Amino acid sequence: MCVCSAGAPAPVTDQHDDARSRTAARAARMQNSGLMVKVYSAAVLLLDVLVLLVRVMAALGESLFRLIVPPQEKSVVGEVVLITGAGHGIGRELAQQFADLGATIVSWDINAKSNEETVQGLRKQGFKAYAYTCDVSSREEVLRVAEQVKKEVGDVTILVNNAGIMPCKPLANHNPNEITRMFDINVFAHFWMLEAFLPAMLQNKHGHVVALSSMAGVMGIPNLVPYCASKFAVRGMMEALREELRLDARDPRVRFTCIYPFIVDTGLCHKPRNRFPGLLPIVKPKNAARMIITAMRRDQAEASLPGSLLPLNHIMRLIPLKAGNLIKDFIDSGVEAHDS
Repeated sequence: MCVCSAGAPAPVTDQHDDARSRTAARAARMQNSGLMVKVYSAAVLLLDVLVLLVRVMAALGESLFRLIVPPQEKSVVGEVVLITGAGHGIGRELAQQFADLGATIVSWDINAKSNEETVQGLRKQGFKAYAYTCDVSSREEVLRVAEQVKKEVGDVTILVNNAGIMPCKPLANHNPNEITRMFDINVFAHFWMLEAFLPAMLQNKHGHVVALSSMAGVMGIPNLVPYCASKFAVRGMMEALREELRLDARDPRVRFTCIYPFIVDTGLCHKPRNRFPGLLPIVKPKNAARMIITAMRRDQAEASLPGSLLPLNHIMRLIPLKAGNLIKDFIDSGVEAHDS
């Protein structure tokens, strides 16, 4: 007969059973904990989606409301407005209408004579206006003249990048120098102007940048291939810059407006083609300037001239390409090739 003392260790099999039980218990707890984490994460995600849907519906409602009741237009009294290409066309009309609203005008143009005519016309009416001759395609010249403006006028608070050129001919008829010149003026000049004036706007948390793209920067148009490419670039630059600053934690409060004119009667397009002028009217520079200023004062991110074209283009992008081409062929609107 075997007698075991009271202090003898437990059999090995019992120890193994206890270890397995503890391991199983820990596994069960971990499984339950993991399940709870998954349930919690799913609940948080569901709540986030519901909040997102509510906010999206509120934003859509606000947009529909603003179609009926447009936002109040902000004042530009006392603002310093710099307009490139202000010696003629849309630029000159912008200078006049901004001045009428109480802004100080800084007029830039490569043509000193026409630029001075714009400024002298404003001064005769008692407005504050300053003329500077500048080739905006030259970074060095832009930065040099910008420093002069800062010393003589002060910080620019509204920048309107309006200068541009638009040769109308097939791509095969362009030479490399023409294409390079077009991008220097239509695209790179925007970067040099932003380099010169955007930092002060960000520092002061006050400012507005308006860029003239084109409906040729929204859709491809024959006889304008390099021009379309340059205006698509402006559109992309403005959209990306607006998004970059929207996500900036410093909340810089600088606004951006990109404008897409179709055909404006400025002389750049000598041979417009328009089957339905009532549907797609050629806009006068005075009316174009008024619509641009209205869009800017309402803090619109983008606007087309006429206003119906941008929504129409969005709809056209939703239908099959062949169907869209049939509609464009029916409307038959564009520009004919011509020598500059």
